[in-house]
This record gives sequence, structure tokens and C-alpha cells, in this order.
Amino acid sequence: MKANGCRYGTHRVIEPKGVLPQPARILNNDMSEIWDNEMLIDVIRLNVDSASFHQIKNKLMAQGHTDMEKAFAEHAIELTNRTGKHKNEDTGSGGMLIGRVAAIGEKFEMKQEVRVGDLVASLVSLSLTPLKINKVKQVLLDKDQVEIDGQAILFSSGIYAKLPADMDENLALSVLDVAGAPAQVERLVQPGDTVVIIGANGKSGILCSAVARERSEVCGKVIGVVRNKSYIPTCLETGCHEVIIADATDALTIEREVHRLTNGKMADVVINVVNIEDTELPSIMACKDRGLVYFFSMASSFTKAALGAEGIGADVDMILGNGYAHHHAEISLDLLRRNPTLMKLFKERYTD
Repeated sequence: MKANGCRYGTHRVIEPKGVLPQPARILNNDMSEIWDNEMLIDVIRLNVDSASFHQIKNKLMAQGHTDMEKAFAEHAIELTNRTGKHKNEDTGSGGMLIGRVAAIGEKFEMKQEVRVGDLVASLVSLSLTPLKINKVKQVLLDKDQVEIDGQAILFSSGIYAKLPADMDENLALSVLDVAGAPAQVERLVQPGDTVVIIGANGKSGILCSAVARERSEVCGKVIGVVRNKSYIPTCLETGCHEVIIADATDALTIEREVHRLTNGKMADVVINVVNIEDTELPSIMACKDRGLVYFFSMASSFTKAALGAEGIGADVDMILGNGYAHHHAEISLDLLRRNPTLMKLFKERYTD
């Protein structure tokens, strides 16, 4: 076992030297010997960030691939062999993983007591996680997941969660993948707020809608924005009072409909959880003056948001989504446990 590694993982950075693992281009993913401040995990499944997964699929389709499972598997192996991690080189995003603890360095900083053999989920991005894929067993195109035989490293600064015994592992993984969003919404939404959720039918969208409904209480309003009328029943069941049918990039339609549903007051809080580009201005234009816009999606662009708001004279506070919040895993898992509608929906969507 090697000694004196950096708690942030810089000892695994190959290129460029001096940066942290997330912005690094290449990491050392040699799993034959770990440092004393690392945790080694035998990986079972990757949950790829939604924006990243769909961007990769679209890119492979544009390249002429027809067997998408095979193409995605080959892409994942090539990417991790070349860069040492599964970081989308176009979007910069990663995802998370589940696996069993294989070894724990004697100086690894425990956030939660775990032992060798325990099933855990990483709560840090694959974009900074050294990963070695030996074999891709299956690509789950409808779940943004990849079953693999491989190994990964968590650094001392990394966070993780021991998977709950009362949930299917894939169910827990699907929730923990987006746990930062509902935890942040719990902080941001106040009683009486009008909240707009752009992407209210997606994985993080339905969790955010449920939390927003709880936090805004009887005097508040939750408005979901989705692109398909068939999504309306789910949105209403999971927390929305009203649903707008619009493309998430259609700023004028979204502004007009939010104006209509709020009698011109607009939203106190706008939550953007869609996995496509060019949704920054629609989010900003749905928000009232001095309101708050929370961009959780990895498809969001700080440049487009900042310059877009300036360009239309919108004085709103904008928060770049942080995938981590204190106790976010516990908050999201508890939300699922106490909400039978969410539990049923997640089981239908994300378990085998």
C-alpha cells in the first residue's frame, strides 16, 4: 500500500500536473496497489449523468452506429482506458457508481462507517473518479446506466453512502444520483412561494416537485414545465398544481404561460432540471424581479445564463447547482420512503 497521497487525489493526476482530479484530462487508474488514503470499490453499475448519457448516444448515432448498446459499451471502455475516468469530454460531466468495498486504506477518512464487502454508492462525480472497466455487461439505454465489471477509487475527500437494506440497489442508485437537487430545493423554497420546475417529469424533476409542494405549503403554487401532454398526470400526482406544455428552450411561451398562471407575478423560485442545452433564458424569464433561479442540470451554461440575463435586463439571483448538500442522501431517500407515489413511480421506472 502506497503512502502520503493527497486527500483530494492529486497523486492520481497524470495530466496536467498541479490540478485536481475533476479538471484533469488523465488520471492514473491502476488498481493493482492503492494509496493509504483511498477506498477501492469493485464496481457493479455506473449511473451516467443524464445530460452526458444522452449527448453520448446522440453523438454515436451521428457517427452512424446502429447497435447503440455495443457502441456505448465500446465508448465507455475506450474513454476510461485513455483518460482513467468516465468524464464526458464534451459536457464535462460524469455520474456516479455503486459497488462493493474491496479495500480501505488505513488513513482513509471515514464519513460513514463501512467495511470490506459493504455495498456503497459514490456521491462524487465519475468525472473525478479513477475508474477501470474490465468488461461492460449491459448498457441500460432507458435508465442511463451501465453494468460493468471494474474497479474505482474514492479519495479521502470523497463522499459516499452505504446503500439502504430496505431498497433495491438500482432504486437507491437512481435516487442518490440526483440527491443534491431535492436537498437544495428544500433549502431554497419558502412557504407561500410560487415555484416553476422546468423538466418536471424527469428523475430529479419529480423529486423537486414533491419537495417544492411540501415547502411552499397551502399558500404556494408549483408549476411544472414539460414537453409532452402525456406527462401531465405524473406531474400532478408528484406535486405540481399546474402544468405548462412547452419545449424547455421556448422562452416566450414559458414566460407567457407563467405570467398567465401567476397573474403577472411570475415565479419566486425557478428550478431547471432538464438535460438539454439552451434552457437558460426560459428559466430566467419565468422568474420575477429579484427572484431565484437554480440550475441543477449539467447542460446549463454559466455564460449563457449570465449574459442572457444581462441582455434582457433581468435582475435575478442565479445558483449553479451543487450536487452535494449536507445529508442530501438521507433527505432524498427519506422523501421516497414517506411518499408512496414517488416510491411507486421510481420502482416502475428504475428497477429491473
